[in-house]
Amino acid sequence: MSTPKPETGHIAPYTHPAAGWGALKYVAINLIKEKVAGGNYKMLFKQNQADGFDCPGCAWPDRQHASTFEFCENGVKAVAAESTSMRVTPEFLAQHTVTSLMTQTDYELEQHGRLTHPMAYDAQTDKYRPIAWDEAFAMVARHLRALPDPNQAAFYTSGRASNEAAFLYQLFVRAYGTNNFPDCSNMCHEATSRGLPQTIGVGKATVVLDDFEHADTILLFGHNAATNHPRMLGELRECARRGATIVSINPLRERGVERFTSPQHPVEMLTGSSTRIASMFVQPRLGGDFALIKGMAKRLVELDDEAVRHGRERLIDVDFVREHTVGFSDFVDDLRAESWADIIAESGVPQEDIDALTQVYARGKRVIACWGMGLTQHKHSVPTVQILSNLMMMRGNIGRPGAGLLPVRGHSNVQGDRTVGIEEKPEPEFLDRLQAAFGFEPPRQHGYDVVHTISAMLAGKVKVFVGLGGNFSTATPDTPRTYAALRQCDLTVHIATKLNRSHLVHGKEALILPTLGRTEIDQQDGVAQGVTVEDSVCMVHISFGMNAPASPHLLSEIAIVARMAAATLGSEQIDWLWYAQDYARIRDAIEQVIDGFDSYNERVAVPGGFHLTPPACHRVWHTPSGKAQFLVNRIDKDTPISRARQQYGDRLMVMMTTRSHDQYNTTIYGLDDRYRGVFGLRRVVFINPADRERLGLEAGQHVDITSVWDDGVQRHVEDFVLVDYDIPQGCLGAYYPETNPLVPLESTGDGCGTPTSKSVPVLLTPSRHQQTAMG
Repeated sequence: MSTPKPETGHIAPYTHPAAGWGALKYVAINLIKEKVAGGNYKMLFKQNQADGFDCPGCAWPDRQHASTFEFCENGVKAVAAESTSMRVTPEFLAQHTVTSLMTQTDYELEQHGRLTHPMAYDAQTDKYRPIAWDEAFAMVARHLRALPDPNQAAFYTSGRASNEAAFLYQLFVRAYGTNNFPDCSNMCHEATSRGLPQTIGVGKATVVLDDFEHADTILLFGHNAATNHPRMLGELRECARRGATIVSINPLRERGVERFTSPQHPVEMLTGSSTRIASMFVQPRLGGDFALIKGMAKRLVELDDEAVRHGRERLIDVDFVREHTVGFSDFVDDLRAESWADIIAESGVPQEDIDALTQVYARGKRVIACWGMGLTQHKHSVPTVQILSNLMMMRGNIGRPGAGLLPVRGHSNVQGDRTVGIEEKPEPEFLDRLQAAFGFEPPRQHGYDVVHTISAMLAGKVKVFVGLGGNFSTATPDTPRTYAALRQCDLTVHIATKLNRSHLVHGKEALILPTLGRTEIDQQDGVAQGVTVEDSVCMVHISFGMNAPASPHLLSEIAIVARMAAATLGSEQIDWLWYAQDYARIRDAIEQVIDGFDSYNERVAVPGGFHLTPPACHRVWHTPSGKAQFLVNRIDKDTPISRARQQYGDRLMVMMTTRSHDQYNTTIYGLDDRYRGVFGLRRVVFINPADRERLGLEAGQHVDITSVWDDGVQRHVEDFVLVDYDIPQGCLGAYYPETNPLVPLESTGDGCGTPTSKSVPVLLTPSRHQQTAMG
């Protein structure tokens, strides 16, 4: 393993509210650092909408698309990064070998700016050289047509792709003959997508933004709004100010949900005041959410029993349960049989805290449960999502105003991509409609997800990899093995706006195809085109880029997909270029194939778009029974972590990967994580001070981290600084992608295949680099 680059920085505890003047300061820093092209800072007040700002970053919904200030610090970072004046030109790439660029950090790679020309890898010089667009598409076609089996190619999709690009992409790939669609959903909310349909019939939110105006209780499970979707804090602020109870259920006590100063409210900014967000904090140990929620459900049954004995109002919504659900009695029997000792031990939460949390839930008349990857990146993530659904059904908190389930998605269209067909396990009905609309027989065999794609590349079963956005090599687990997998491919293709690590971890032949960003003007045949996305609450809306393209040589994602398809398959059966000439034609095609998109072009033209309403919102349950289904899942005490603990005892720690505040997914905007008090550092590991002392370590000491897994592969990262933090004993936190090498490829969520990045068994040892330096 190579020696990490030395870092200079410091730890300084953050004691201020989230956002406020600190957010505005960092907005200014990023605008200056990114050297926005032409100094066009006015773009922040008018972006992707005729009159206002439509954030192209995260998937949190916009309450008012025409509101100038409906953007946040992270939205500014995303727009400024895309609008930078820095360029990665053919001249730049002629000066740097791929080997030399690989020594740069992800932050350094990000700072080089926008890609300007299509480029092909030259193995003789170890550099990328310019290539004509037609030649690039011919190269892709040659490789794809040469494969004896279409399943030897895999087609990745990032959540930045629009509905139009994603639909055309899946159409091309299925016409080519495979369902190999690894996508970013496989690494984040796949447990939601696989778990919820078994309980309520759909893997999406059952709330809209207006429900927050009516909710009296909001439960936040496993996500950090201040960093991952800051605009949510504005919504939570309004809820808190009108008296709603907000509870944070997260191993890390995050500053962003303690207090918040809203940049959109002058009084708070000028007076230095703030709003208290969460009034209660519960910190389960990593992987303990399933046992915690099951404990809440068990305690709710006990409280309901007490209410029946004393003739008080029932806490179980018996009318909802009787009319809308099946399986409740079996679920209650399982709860009664569950041991409190096991619940407490596995959750890491004292019984009195579980009781207090349950009392809050029981008092709520209209409850919204939100969750992020803190629930979904574990071995038992599917049962965790399902038991949360069970808990909400027990009190009828699905399908009525002010209540419901809200999986908080990451990138702006990660949900929309799945809706329009980016799915390695497509439903037969979808394929039937695709066949009827386009006249070809789609493949019926299930394809590869992310983890299976990497395994297939390692085994020589996938020889061509195409990435529609994203940074595959950096987002994925088991980094050295992922690198080896990509390097075994005959061809790797990346459609991207900026240089990233995946362009340097390439196949025998490789292409970088530069594309327009969402903030840029996209004209086809002289007509401006808009693209649509679906946010976390299933609102579909259109946006139009307004900045000049970074280079005249850029093509839109849709144009790239269409020309790749035409070069590979020809245009006799499907006229790919005709679709790319007018994106409304793609929306008409989506309307033909996918339910809910009736009058797509007309409805999306209305400001704010339309709601793609899941049936569960109206208490219509698309399940085999026709009702919402209580599912029984038991606490599993025989896990890789429990077995590792038997071997290593108290030395064994459980690590979660997380992102810093200066980071969006794999994009590193800066080196500060100010809400956690980290400045200029990324190789840090957060630890409970009691654990640090027990292990005989010092605050600020450098340590190495080693995974514990049973396949004989050594997974090891070096030279991380210990930072004392409010985290449950036995648990650690560290940033990705720096700690992705520790996540075993085979360690995935049961029933969803998501890497278990929030529950990695590890050992800490003093850093060999620091030991050597200390002599």
